[in-house]
Amino acid sequence: MERDVTELLGTTDVELLSAGEVIDAALEHLPSVALACSFQKEESVLVDMLLEREPKARIFTLDTHVLFPESYELWRDLERRYGIRLEVYEGPSLGRQAATHGEALWERNPDLCCSIRKLAPLAAALQGLDGWITGVRRDQAPSRASTPKLGWDDRHELWKASPLADWSDDDVWAYLRERELPVNPLHARGYASIGCTHCTAPGTGRDGRWTGSSKTECGLHA
Repeated sequence: MERDVTELLGTTDVELLSAGEVIDAALEHLPSVALACSFQKEESVLVDMLLEREPKARIFTLDTHVLFPESYELWRDLERRYGIRLEVYEGPSLGRQAATHGEALWERNPDLCCSIRKLAPLAAALQGLDGWITGVRRDQAPSRASTPKLGWDDRHELWKASPLADWSDDDVWAYLRERELPVNPLHARGYASIGCTHCTAPGTGRDGRWTGSSKTECGLHA
């Protein structure tokens, strides 16, 4: 059932809020909210913003077991820097997936692979939450161009905040430099969007995801 953001915030026009104010609104109005961290530069910004406001805020990640080594290293860096432990939700290991569905499922059926490794763990992560925070930005892809800063996520039946929705790539990098934050080194190697090793290549926007296929989204934000 679709719900209007005015139901949550009253008459506030959420599109006029800054990224920090969107996070403030989520923390104030949502009793249980968590940040989804995929170890891209946007999450480095959001982890910093969120923990500055609420040091005990919940942050979770989806470990597909085929993330890049650089992503796992950033995971450790973030935990060391902020003295936190991310909540982990997992898909099956390569061995378990191969035993059930055969080898290289990401090549034969990438939608099923994403469903097993990402969508099912996400559903578990969102259980009991009133809202979640994401690093989605409108200029990342046409499919994300209408992303609201805060709105009802009808698919998962909870509120979804995307505080950086109207930020540009330059805005993100400026914040990272100003705060001297850890960032995934793959970005410096031409990876604008970072996912799993088998399905991610260098490219602008989301051009490096599922190269050679028409797939552009794993389904987490579709």
